[in-house]
Amino acid sequence: MTARTVELFVDPVCPFAWMTSRWLLHAAEVREVTPKFSVMSLSVLNEGRDLDPGYRASMDDAWGPARLAIAIGRAEGEEAVARWYTAWGERFHVGGESSDRRATAVAALADAGLPESLIEAYAPVAGDEVDQALRASHARALSRVGDEVGTPVISFGEGTAYFGPVVSPAPKGEEAGKLLDALATMATIDGFYELKRSRTGGVDLS
Repeated sequence: MTARTVELFVDPVCPFAWMTSRWLLHAAEVREVTPKFSVMSLSVLNEGRDLDPGYRASMDDAWGPARLAIAIGRAEGEEAVARWYTAWGERFHVGGESSDRRATAVAALADAGLPESLIEAYAPVAGDEVDQALRASHARALSRVGDEVGTPVISFGEGTAYFGPVVSPAPKGEEAGKLLDALATMATIDGFYELKRSRTGGVDLS
Protein backbone atom coordinates (compact mmCIF):
# COMPACT_ATOMS: atom_id res chain seq x y z
CA MET A 1 0.00 0.00 0.00
CA THR A 2 1.40 3.38 -1.03
CA ALA A 3 1.62 5.92 1.78
CA ARG A 4 -0.64 8.94 1.33
CA THR A 5 1.22 12.18 0.57
CA VAL A 6 0.51 15.09 2.91
CA GLU A 7 1.80 18.34 1.47
CA LEU A 8 2.77 21.18 3.76
CA PHE A 9 3.42 24.62 2.26
CA VAL A 10 5.95 26.51 4.38
CA ASP A 11 8.06 29.63 4.34
CA PRO A 12 11.49 28.72 5.75
CA VAL A 13 11.59 31.79 8.01
CA CYS A 14 8.20 31.15 9.68
CA PRO A 15 8.65 29.60 13.15
CA PHE A 16 5.13 28.23 13.31
CA ALA A 17 5.48 26.56 9.92
CA TRP A 18 8.67 24.98 11.29
CA MET A 19 6.78 23.65 14.33
CA THR A 20 4.04 22.24 12.08
CA SER A 21 6.63 20.54 9.89
CA ARG A 22 8.14 18.81 12.93
CA TRP A 23 4.67 17.60 13.97
CA LEU A 24 4.07 16.19 10.48
CA LEU A 25 7.36 14.27 10.61
CA HIS A 26 6.38 12.89 14.02
CA ALA A 27 2.96 11.91 12.64
CA ALA A 28 4.62 10.08 9.75
CA GLU A 29 6.34 7.85 12.30
CA VAL A 30 2.97 6.49 13.47
CA ARG A 31 0.77 6.83 10.37
CA GLU A 32 1.16 5.70 6.74
CA VAL A 33 1.81 9.11 5.23
CA THR A 34 4.63 10.68 3.24
CA PRO A 35 5.34 14.33 4.13
CA LYS A 36 6.09 16.69 1.26
CA PHE A 37 7.40 20.19 1.91
CA SER A 38 6.57 22.89 -0.63
CA VAL A 39 7.05 26.65 -0.54
CA MET A 40 4.49 29.35 0.18
CA SER A 41 6.29 32.68 0.34
CA LEU A 42 5.48 35.33 2.94
CA SER A 43 7.50 37.75 0.82
CA VAL A 44 5.17 37.19 -2.12
CA LEU A 45 2.12 37.30 0.14
CA ASN A 46 3.13 40.67 1.59
CA GLU A 47 4.23 42.37 -1.62
CA GLY A 48 2.85 45.89 -1.80
CA ARG A 49 1.34 45.79 1.68
CA ASP A 50 1.83 48.59 4.21
CA LEU A 51 3.70 46.81 7.01
CA ASP A 52 5.42 47.77 10.24
CA PRO A 53 9.01 48.73 9.27
CA GLY A 54 10.53 45.86 11.26
CA TYR A 55 8.27 43.27 9.68
CA ARG A 56 8.79 44.81 6.24
CA ALA A 57 12.56 44.37 6.68
CA SER A 58 12.03 40.74 7.71
CA MET A 59 9.84 40.11 4.67
CA ASP A 60 12.38 41.73 2.36
CA ASP A 61 15.00 39.41 3.85
CA ALA A 62 12.78 36.33 3.47
CA TRP A 63 13.08 36.08 -0.32
CA GLY A 64 16.46 34.32 -0.17
CA PRO A 65 15.60 31.22 1.91
CA ALA A 66 12.37 30.68 -0.06
CA ARG A 67 14.18 31.03 -3.38
CA LEU A 68 16.87 28.62 -2.22
CA ALA A 69 14.28 26.01 -1.24
CA ILE A 70 12.76 26.33 -4.72
CA ALA A 71 16.18 26.00 -6.37
CA ILE A 72 16.99 22.91 -4.32
CA GLY A 73 13.75 21.26 -5.39
CA ARG A 74 14.37 22.07 -9.04
CA ALA A 75 17.95 20.77 -8.98
CA GLU A 76 17.91 17.98 -6.39
CA GLY A 77 14.30 16.93 -5.78
CA GLU A 78 11.75 16.85 -2.97
CA GLU A 79 13.79 14.75 -0.55
CA ALA A 80 16.65 17.27 -0.77
CA VAL A 81 14.26 20.10 0.08
CA ALA A 82 13.21 18.23 3.21
CA ARG A 83 16.85 17.64 4.21
CA TRP A 84 17.79 21.27 3.72
CA TYR A 85 14.67 22.54 5.49
CA THR A 86 15.47 20.41 8.52
CA ALA A 87 19.09 21.56 8.56
CA TRP A 88 18.02 25.18 8.08
CA GLY A 89 15.42 25.01 10.83
CA GLU A 90 17.80 23.41 13.31
CA ARG A 91 20.14 26.35 12.81
CA PHE A 92 17.72 29.23 12.20
CA HIS A 93 14.81 28.38 14.50
CA VAL A 94 16.31 26.09 17.13
CA GLY A 95 19.88 27.37 17.14
CA GLY A 96 19.03 31.04 16.83
CA GLU A 97 21.33 31.60 13.83
CA SER A 98 19.09 34.30 12.40
CA SER A 99 21.26 37.41 12.15
CA ASP A 100 22.79 36.41 8.79
CA ARG A 101 20.22 34.35 6.93
CA ARG A 102 22.41 33.81 3.89
CA ALA A 103 25.26 32.41 6.00
CA THR A 104 22.80 30.12 7.78
CA ALA A 105 21.44 28.96 4.42
CA VAL A 106 24.96 28.13 3.22
CA ALA A 107 25.72 26.20 6.41
CA ALA A 108 22.46 24.28 6.04
CA LEU A 109 23.41 23.29 2.50
CA ALA A 110 26.58 21.74 3.88
CA ASP A 111 24.67 20.03 6.70
CA ALA A 112 22.27 18.53 4.14
CA GLY A 113 25.06 17.38 1.84
CA LEU A 114 23.98 19.66 -0.99
CA PRO A 115 26.12 21.66 -3.44
CA GLU A 116 27.13 25.07 -2.12
CA SER A 117 26.66 26.43 -5.63
CA LEU A 118 22.89 26.33 -5.09
CA ILE A 119 23.26 29.50 -3.01
CA GLU A 120 23.57 31.37 -6.31
CA ALA A 121 19.76 31.32 -6.41
CA TYR A 122 19.50 33.13 -3.05
CA ALA A 123 19.60 36.77 -4.17
CA PRO A 124 16.21 38.04 -5.42
CA VAL A 125 16.06 38.55 -9.18
CA ALA A 126 12.61 39.65 -10.27
CA GLY A 127 11.25 37.55 -13.10
CA ASP A 128 14.04 34.97 -13.31
CA GLU A 129 13.25 31.25 -13.44
CA VAL A 130 13.50 30.80 -9.67
CA ASP A 131 11.25 33.80 -9.04
CA GLN A 132 8.69 32.42 -11.48
CA ALA A 133 8.82 28.97 -9.85
CA LEU A 134 8.49 30.50 -6.38
CA ARG A 135 5.44 32.47 -7.40
CA ALA A 136 3.93 29.42 -9.06
CA SER A 137 4.40 27.33 -5.91
CA HIS A 138 2.88 30.11 -3.82
CA ALA A 139 -0.05 30.40 -6.23
CA ARG A 140 -0.59 26.64 -6.05
CA ALA A 141 -1.04 26.91 -2.29
CA LEU A 142 -3.45 29.84 -2.59
CA SER A 143 -5.45 28.02 -5.28
CA ARG A 144 -6.24 25.37 -2.68
CA VAL A 145 -6.90 27.54 0.36
CA GLY A 146 -7.62 31.15 -0.66
CA ASP A 147 -5.66 34.33 -0.04
CA GLU A 148 -6.62 35.21 3.55
CA VAL A 149 -4.00 32.96 5.16
CA GLY A 150 -0.28 32.74 5.88
CA THR A 151 1.97 29.74 6.44
CA PRO A 152 1.70 26.85 6.96
CA VAL A 153 -0.92 25.45 4.60
CA ILE A 154 -1.69 21.73 4.68
CA SER A 155 -3.16 19.65 1.86
CA PHE A 156 -4.11 15.97 1.85
CA GLY A 157 -4.16 15.81 -1.95
CA GLU A 158 -7.93 15.90 -2.19
CA GLY A 159 -10.73 17.60 -0.33
CA THR A 160 -10.20 20.86 1.54
CA ALA A 161 -6.76 22.38 2.16
CA TYR A 162 -6.45 24.92 4.95
CA PHE A 163 -4.15 27.09 7.03
CA GLY A 164 -2.51 25.30 9.94
CA PRO A 165 -2.29 23.52 12.15
CA VAL A 166 -0.50 25.99 14.41
CA VAL A 167 1.04 23.89 17.19
CA SER A 168 3.51 24.63 19.97
CA PRO A 169 5.12 22.42 21.05
CA ALA A 170 4.90 19.93 18.18
CA PRO A 171 2.91 16.83 19.22
CA LYS A 172 4.82 13.55 19.14
CA GLY A 173 4.00 9.86 19.08
CA GLU A 174 0.35 8.81 19.05
CA GLU A 175 -0.71 12.36 19.90
CA ALA A 176 0.80 13.48 16.60
CA GLY A 177 -1.02 10.69 14.79
CA LYS A 178 -4.37 11.55 16.34
CA LEU A 179 -4.03 15.18 15.27
CA LEU A 180 -3.26 14.04 11.73
CA ASP A 181 -6.34 11.79 11.74
CA ALA A 182 -8.55 14.69 12.86
CA LEU A 183 -7.17 17.06 10.24
CA ALA A 184 -7.57 14.47 7.50
CA THR A 185 -11.22 14.06 8.52
CA MET A 186 -11.84 17.81 8.42
CA ALA A 187 -10.35 17.93 4.93
CA THR A 188 -13.26 15.76 3.74
CA ILE A 189 -15.87 18.29 4.92
CA ASP A 190 -16.52 20.71 2.08
CA GLY A 191 -18.20 23.28 4.33
CA PHE A 192 -15.42 23.40 6.94
CA TYR A 193 -13.67 26.77 6.99
CA GLU A 194 -12.13 27.74 10.30
CA LEU A 195 -11.27 26.52 13.80
CA LYS A 196 -9.26 28.79 16.08
CA ARG A 197 -8.48 29.88 19.62
CA SER A 198 -6.28 32.62 21.07
CA ARG A 199 -2.58 31.74 21.17
CA THR A 200 -1.32 32.17 24.72
CA GLY A 201 2.39 31.53 24.29
CA GLY A 202 5.28 31.74 21.88
CA VAL A 203 7.13 29.02 20.05
CA ASP A 204 8.00 26.04 22.26
CA LEU A 205 10.76 24.15 20.49
CA SER A 206 10.91 21.31 23.00
